[in-house]
Amino acid sequence: MKYYSTNNKNYKVSFKEAILKGLADDKGLFMPETINPLSKAILSYLQSLSFQEIAFEISKNFIEDEIPPNDLMTIIESSISFEAPVVKLSDQLNILELFHGPTLAFKDFGARFMARTMEYFLKDSNHELTILVATSGDTGSAVANGFLNVKGINVIVLYPGGKISKIQEKQITTLGNNITAVEVEGTFDDCQRIVKTAFVDEELKSKINLSSANSINIGRLIPQSFYYFESFKQIENTNRKIVYSVPSGNLGNLTAGLFAKKMGLPIHKFIAATNANDIFTKFISNGSYEPRVSEITLSNAMDVGDPSNIARIRDLLKMIIPKLQM
Repeated sequence: MKYYSTNNKNYKVSFKEAILKGLADDKGLFMPETINPLSKAILSYLQSLSFQEIAFEISKNFIEDEIPPNDLMTIIESSISFEAPVVKLSDQLNILELFHGPTLAFKDFGARFMARTMEYFLKDSNHELTILVATSGDTGSAVANGFLNVKGINVIVLYPGGKISKIQEKQITTLGNNITAVEVEGTFDDCQRIVKTAFVDEELKSKINLSSANSINIGRLIPQSFYYFESFKQIENTNRKIVYSVPSGNLGNLTAGLFAKKMGLPIHKFIAATNANDIFTKFISNGSYEPRVSEITLSNAMDVGDPSNIARIRDLLKMIIPKLQM
């Protein structure tokens, strides 16, 4: 499987290089060259598969032979070690609980899978890797916990001072060891801008091996597609049109859902729920992408004024709707 840059489809790398680099040299995001549908047999017998077995089948779709099957299953079993239950609220409404991980955030799925995958690829290397990550709240705590004490990897978390919850700040700042938290005066977008600037700084990159654990890293998105399949198998009546309402900040969760749809999960429609930072809402409404300074709200994890994954969503929508002009 090759991964191309959203800025240049001729720039292609392996999965290993995509996950370890995080961001392409041309500032583009890595996207799989193809997203193959899962076999009809797997989709037909989804209810009989465990969460880990579902994750294994999806992972093979993106990683292919870069990680042997036994090693891949070991990675999955050690990272996807908690449940994602669907709770029925009414005949028409269910809620997917994604807070059963160690930091109570849905990003635990992606952060833990990515940490163990990176650890696997670095196990025979003498080079240290530095993970630089920006957070609006839950990403930082999930990444810090997922990478804690992982050999050969140091993590630096940038967070906007006074704009994340107290518990999230404590989750980030109290771990120590290979985790360093840096408070930034500004917004999440300022933190993310620092990260992106660092990735294109050739002098810095010549001294430090950098990667990212934000949803700009493809390694975060692949495991987030696991729980769409896991949730679908728990729905009692899948003959109805199934709609997923997805809280949307940097758009990584929604992008993972689109991956799942492209792999054959019969999702009828997505609702991208936003707060006052409705850049994506306006993009969907009029086709014009106009990033702006993010507004502070009570739902701080969604306070993103320039969501990175818009680049991937453009490409995904063209894959799903070939005639779409965007």
